[in-house]
Amino acid sequence: MHRSGYERAKLLQGLEPGRGRSASPDGLDRLLTGSLACQMDSYLKWLAVKGQSPRTIETRRRGLVLFIRWCEESGLALPVQISRTVLQGYQFHLWDHRTRSGRHLAAGTQIGRLTAVRGLFRWLCRQAVLDNDPSALLDLPREARRLPANTLSEAEVMAILQVPDIHDLLGVRNRAMLEVLYSTGIRRIELARLELCDVHRERQTLYVLGKGGKDRVVPLGRPALAWLERYMQEVRPLLCMQPEEQALFLTGYGHGFSTGSLGGLIKQMIHQAHPRRAGGCHLLRHACATHMLEHGADVRVIQKLLGHAKLETTQIYTEVSIKLLQQVHRRTHPACREKSFPDGPETGKRQAPNAPDPPALPSHPCASGGADQFLGQDGLP
Repeated sequence: MHRSGYERAKLLQGLEPGRGRSASPDGLDRLLTGSLACQMDSYLKWLAVKGQSPRTIETRRRGLVLFIRWCEESGLALPVQISRTVLQGYQFHLWDHRTRSGRHLAAGTQIGRLTAVRGLFRWLCRQAVLDNDPSALLDLPREARRLPANTLSEAEVMAILQVPDIHDLLGVRNRAMLEVLYSTGIRRIELARLELCDVHRERQTLYVLGKGGKDRVVPLGRPALAWLERYMQEVRPLLCMQPEEQALFLTGYGHGFSTGSLGGLIKQMIHQAHPRRAGGCHLLRHACATHMLEHGADVRVIQKLLGHAKLETTQIYTEVSIKLLQQVHRRTHPACREKSFPDGPETGKRQAPNAPDPPALPSHPCASGGADQFLGQDGLP
């Protein structure tokens, strides 16, 4: 096995790993006791005590910093100065705001920032800082329901899986990550969080820590498990620098992946296989769900696999799967079921053109093995 990638990784390990940029000061006014900035700090501490995840707290902090900065520019520094009219003005500001590319903020982004503001003012009312909640009647934007675009076909997924150089140690690691993503449909952050103890080889399952600290167990298909075992036996011991490191997938520095670096690596491999395709880890997640649905998996099983809290989120894949619609159309539409159909007055009837029956869908690449224990049927990656 070649070690070109591994040799580069060892060079990286000899360097001082980047510690990242320290959080820059938010520039908010905390000199005034009880100011919005001071109340924000207390609110974020309360969220931590409540058990909210660090990611949720950071998202709320970013949204509130932008809001308080906007208020201070208008001379508003205290919670009592914020009225419903002020909040409506901020909502209009978000709607009118343009990104660097000249586009409006996405509805989801606007909702996230306004949700952070509503959470702060609800908490202020509970703490008796305010008598009335100015955000109580605030109407959030309506988020458009969007179908997953550019869903990968099975052939396109196979092309992506062939991108890593499996004769190189890092190529084996990359192939294992791709196989796990496609087999389980887990999110990027969930893949980055995986630890050694999360892999259960005998049961052929993976323990996943999802959004909001919610955990679930998902099956590993045989190909994914085989590549994962090869990575754990041949590659990970060479990348690991510290015996106490528990992250499953390691970078060239010998540490676990950040979500940004992991997403960039997966996106690069997808682009290498399909230069015109835009997207990253979520493409393999969408492909996993869509291909399972096309092979007959129940939508509730897919919901459990993907970790969706609401069935409506999973049901969107029923609208993406055109193959399933085509099968039902061929089986039920009269024009597709009849062997003959009317033509004109001269011939009366004409035979339908001889055409081969549509081929049966091939079995899912990850259908065998550990899938059966989760589904009770074939078809789960």
